[in-house]
Amino acid sequence: MLARPVDFMECALSLAGLALGYTSPNPAVGAVVVRDGVVVGLGHTQPPGSVHAEIMALRQAGPRAKGATMYVSLEPCCHHGRTPPCTQAIIDAGVSEIHMSLIDPNPLVSGKGLKALEEAGIKTFVGQYEERAQEINEGYIKFITTGMPFVIAKFAMSLDGKIATENGDSKWISGDESRKFVHYLRHIVDAIMVGANTVVADDPQLSARGCSGKGGKAKQQPLRVIVDGRGRTPLSARLFEEPGKTLIAVAKPFSEKKAEAFRKAGAEVVELSAEKNVIDLAELLNVLGKRQVTSILVEGGSKLFGSLFDRNLVDKVLAFISPMIIGGEGAKSAVGGNGVGEVAQALRLNRVKISEFGSDVLISGYVGGK
Repeated sequence: MLARPVDFMECALSLAGLALGYTSPNPAVGAVVVRDGVVVGLGHTQPPGSVHAEIMALRQAGPRAKGATMYVSLEPCCHHGRTPPCTQAIIDAGVSEIHMSLIDPNPLVSGKGLKALEEAGIKTFVGQYEERAQEINEGYIKFITTGMPFVIAKFAMSLDGKIATENGDSKWISGDESRKFVHYLRHIVDAIMVGANTVVADDPQLSARGCSGKGGKAKQQPLRVIVDGRGRTPLSARLFEEPGKTLIAVAKPFSEKKAEAFRKAGAEVVELSAEKNVIDLAELLNVLGKRQVTSILVEGGSKLFGSLFDRNLVDKVLAFISPMIIGGEGAKSAVGGNGVGEVAQALRLNRVKISEFGSDVLISGYVGGK
């Protein structure tokens, strides 16, 4: 039986996936250099300030890059940032042809890198696996074009739509495989967000554990964001013992005594506008965007999800559905808030995908035209 031909762009996209969780606020990019049908260089984006995917691949290829073809998941940069432009390195290396999945939406690049390569006489091709390339860098794309983080609403529920029993028990609705995947999600985002009710009820750790060595490193942990208008987060909460940083968003004016207690526990306190102690979530996202938080995984609870959906602040939904029935009129559903008055007004997801994790089913999709 003949071996399946190597798909070099697929390889570049896989390399880009390896960089997720380490490159923010830069995009995660993969590059492959091919000479006479043989891979001579591989690379993926290194942490900010280090080399880009194209440079890593070119260094590995060395003189074999001359006359070679490069496959890269995102248009090479053409401007001086922390590192020199990749386009010039590609031109200097003598690459003769380049395939790109996606044009970089960064205004500093956006077609300019493509133009520079074409003007140097390099053959260019754009668009292979474009949707997959967009998904890999969906956080970067929203951030670089709007200055706001990409918001993912993630929840686990029973077949009858419950996220906990009437007495608040929710351990565990999802299975082991689903929970392992959630740690991967935590690994690749910049921040995890929950409401104070979730902290009080579940005492979560809110850290990425068991993912490529990221778990124990404070600098590589996602920022924990607690939406806590009244400052109800217990000082004994386990999240204060985890590596990484914690930000507690409270309603102003806020008690200086409570704020100082949170600071002593290791958290940063940010006072925001609020109505009846309900935080202005758009303002919070704006604050996080200014701190170069490109993506946020929201993990509950019902009230926070409701507020985000009511204000159209969610970009993507990840709903884990477990084959169990919880029942109970008082048991909470995944999304609270005001909701809609008619089914015809319901928010419908697009680009929907269905995956299996053990006995759980994951339904994922994007809000609106995103």
